[in-house]
Order: sequence, then C-alpha cells, then structure tokens
Amino acid sequence: MGYDRVPTTFSPDGKLYQVDYALEAVKKGWITLGIKASDGIVLAVEKKRYTRLIDPAYTEKIFKIDDHIGAVFAGLSPDARFLIDQARVYGQIYKLVYDEPVDVETLTRYICDIMHDYTLHGGARPFGVSLMIGGVFRGQPKLYGTDPGGAYAGYFANAIGSGFSTVMDYLEKNYDEKALLDDAIVLALKAMAPVVEGGLASGNFELAVVPVKTGLFEKLSQEKVMSYVEKAKS
Repeated sequence: MGYDRVPTTFSPDGKLYQVDYALEAVKKGWITLGIKASDGIVLAVEKKRYTRLIDPAYTEKIFKIDDHIGAVFAGLSPDARFLIDQARVYGQIYKLVYDEPVDVETLTRYICDIMHDYTLHGGARPFGVSLMIGGVFRGQPKLYGTDPGGAYAGYFANAIGSGFSTVMDYLEKNYDEKALLDDAIVLALKAMAPVVEGGLASGNFELAVVPVKTGLFEKLSQEKVMSYVEKAKS
C-alpha cells in the first residue's frame, strides 16, 4: 500500500511519510539559526547568490513579522512566504482585538495550527518549510522553532537547514544562556562558518536582532554584519 500517497495515512510504524519528505526539503535549505541571549534574540542565515545576475534583494531569508518579532526559515521559499504573510495578518488582527502586541508563542502556535491542518486532509501536502520565530514580549526574549507537521518548541538555540547537525554540535558545546547579544551574534557566525561555503571569509550572512532594551526587530546592515564577522575571525 502506498502510505506516502497522502499525508493522512499512517504507515504501520506510525509515520506520516509526506511529513518526513517535507522535513527532507527543510534539511536541504540554507543553514539557518536562532539564539536567545540574556538581552535579546539573534536570527541568522546563510545568504547565497547562485549567480551574480540575481538581485540580492530577492533572496531575503529574514522577515519582520511585527515590530517586536522576526522569523527565519529553511525549506521552500513560497511556502515560507505564505506562512509569513499569515503571521503578519494575525499579528495585526491580534493588536486590533486585544490592543496589545501578540505574544511570540501565541503567534507561533497559530502558524503551527495552519501547518498541522495541511496534514489532516487529502488533496493537500505538508508545508516544506520550518520556521524559527523570535522576539521580545513583556521584556522577555523568546525563540520558537516549528516543523512541517505543525509541532513547535521553545529553544535557547536552534539550527535548521543544510548542515544543521554540525551547527547544533557547536552550539551545544559553546552556548551560554548568560551571554549578551553581541557575544551571541559572534557565536552564531562561528557556528555557521563550517557549513557556509567560503566560511567566515565569504561574508554570506544575514543577521537580525531583537534587543530587550528596545523590544524592536532590527535587520543588521551589511557593514554591521561584516564588523561582527571580523570579531568572529579573531
């Protein structure tokens, strides 16, 4: 029997094969990570250019969801774009209804409900993407990761995409939950360097932060990124 034909049929060993296949799409994505520092959130991703004819502005991998929340992804870009748009709309609806910004976990749970819904019905497929959603809510930094089946978990640090196991090994050995934002940025670059083509010398990184001090999402300019790359080299 073709247990992998629809996402609604379990195999005898209790697996949904189409969800497993979606996870394989995530594993082939660009390396992406998030780190929770004591004073904020760091989101980082490898940024490639397959050809110099591609406009770098159209290879965006880090997105602003709300003033205090950002997200990165690994996997299929169109799937990520749809979920990012859903998250942005939900954030605005929440603000209009409750007159306060949406909690990071509440937003993550909403997105995961959408992802899970696509594993419950025939004629659809799971989303081939995983998101990491980070932000600051009521003075507390929060970081969550999702998977194509609709599950999510809170993290101190997490990596997804190609080479994630190497990055996770480095993070497990070197992560310090008391580290400040600047140190967490350097840690992110050092963790990604072994799996990024050209390593730190390539400069193929995109970074964003959400400091507790301001509570606002900020994507770092290329000049700032390169200054942190130099720190990571030393």
